[in-house]
Amino acid sequence: MNLFLLTIVVIIYLAVVSYLGYQGYKNTKSSLDYNVAGRNIHPYIMAMSYGATFISTSAIVGFGGTAAQFGFSLLWLTACNIWIGIFVAFVFFGKRTRRMGLNLDAHTFPEFLGKRLGSVFVQRFMGIIIFLTMPLYIAAVLIGASRILEGLLRIDYNVAVVLFTTLVAAYVIFGGLKGVMYTDALQGTLMFIGMVVLLIAVYFSLGGITPAHSALTNLASHIPEGLRKIGMTGWTKSPVPGSPLFWILYSSLVLGVGVGVLAQPQLIVRYMTVKSNQEINRAVIIGGVFIMAMTGTAFVVGALSNVYFVNSSGKIALAMVGGNVDAVIPKFIADFMPSWFGYLFMLVILSAAMSTLSSQFHALGTSIGRDVYGTTLKGKGKSWEILVTKLGIVIGLIITVYLAYHLGESVIARATSIFFGLMASCFLAPYAASLYWKRLTRKGAIAGMMAGFLVSLFSFLFLHISESKVFGLSKLLFGKDSLLSGSSVFIDPLVFALPVSVAATILVSLLTKVEDPDHVDRCFKGI
Repeated sequence: MNLFLLTIVVIIYLAVVSYLGYQGYKNTKSSLDYNVAGRNIHPYIMAMSYGATFISTSAIVGFGGTAAQFGFSLLWLTACNIWIGIFVAFVFFGKRTRRMGLNLDAHTFPEFLGKRLGSVFVQRFMGIIIFLTMPLYIAAVLIGASRILEGLLRIDYNVAVVLFTTLVAAYVIFGGLKGVMYTDALQGTLMFIGMVVLLIAVYFSLGGITPAHSALTNLASHIPEGLRKIGMTGWTKSPVPGSPLFWILYSSLVLGVGVGVLAQPQLIVRYMTVKSNQEINRAVIIGGVFIMAMTGTAFVVGALSNVYFVNSSGKIALAMVGGNVDAVIPKFIADFMPSWFGYLFMLVILSAAMSTLSSQFHALGTSIGRDVYGTTLKGKGKSWEILVTKLGIVIGLIITVYLAYHLGESVIARATSIFFGLMASCFLAPYAASLYWKRLTRKGAIAGMMAGFLVSLFSFLFLHISESKVFGLSKLLFGKDSLLSGSSVFIDPLVFALPVSVAATILVSLLTKVEDPDHVDRCFKGI
């Protein structure tokens, strides 16, 4: 390890990040600045911040390692990320959210829906759910960053967790969303450059695109027996339809994350930071190219790491890391690339993690500071709102670090899909209806949220075997790990919960009256 070079690279990087965080702190004068960056962010910064927040070490390390395990089929998630996560999100959700959020003077996602529906309960309920569940996703991102530090710098994983958490907390707590978005833009740019260089290097070393893909196809005989049994037929082929792997791949990883992105609180608030819909239009292309480069590279490189490892050691990627999916990408970078690129790529990963973690902690803090505390005291103690938000971030940090130590191996992709799916199951139907349907009622939205939450909870406890087996309640009450059988035990809770949430939102709204039609008209002003 070239300690001198590493020290120089890290010092320069941290100096720039600290400067941008300071600029965010200096320009944060009010809760509007702290929560939605003053609503005057440049479209490039907004797009890069959205993309850098969306694409984290969860995507690069966790899902990259999952691609090494399951192959190119995961590229369907890249397609969903671009089409749903960027185009549909920006054009069909972002514009209306920005305009309606301005009409309502909303600063957070829970506040947006709470004010749209005239319901303090909605805002508080969403704030509590986000505060209680987001640490799982944050821990997944933190684990990815810590695994990179462990693999490239050969430092203890536990030390890496503490160091990285402390670094991120510093500029999130003081800089607010402006500090977060300024650093996101820098980090997103570094991520884009680093991933493009990595993709080119991998294809070049393997003889080009066609030879590389052909070599991966020819590795079918190396598929572990355990993967064959659940439906895997090759790293360049889709799994057997209806097999356990089919449901794991398409219902949890592709559908859960691909659709769940539309209801991510840390992403939705980005729509409210620009001053007009024209800025959102300009951000679509930037965001689309960024997501394609990031996820496409991670999934392709992850799958092709099998070719590299078989050529160099005779073993596939999983065998090289003892079965720990989360260690594949760190191991590949450390072995495949020269040390200088390893240091630069470490900055790419740190950028990915820091950009996502900062936004997650910001959303976590505002959920308790503004959406719970702020609505409880109303006019009293409002000056304490930002302080409570920062306290919420500290509490979230402690929970996250605990989870990072105790979640175990190969959990990044699964933890991410759980959180994304839960957000979609609970909030997507009421959110979409709030934007497009004046007939939506408060009772309908609450029914949709509660139905999505309860069905998700039931699925985790009694249906989806990955969680129900851990909780053990189904085994205790019914004598089996899941109430389902065969491959259906691998169907993601989102598949059950989201349709029920949609149905409850629509049905209850049709059976009840809109509480305040004049308020609804004001919400839709200018849309």
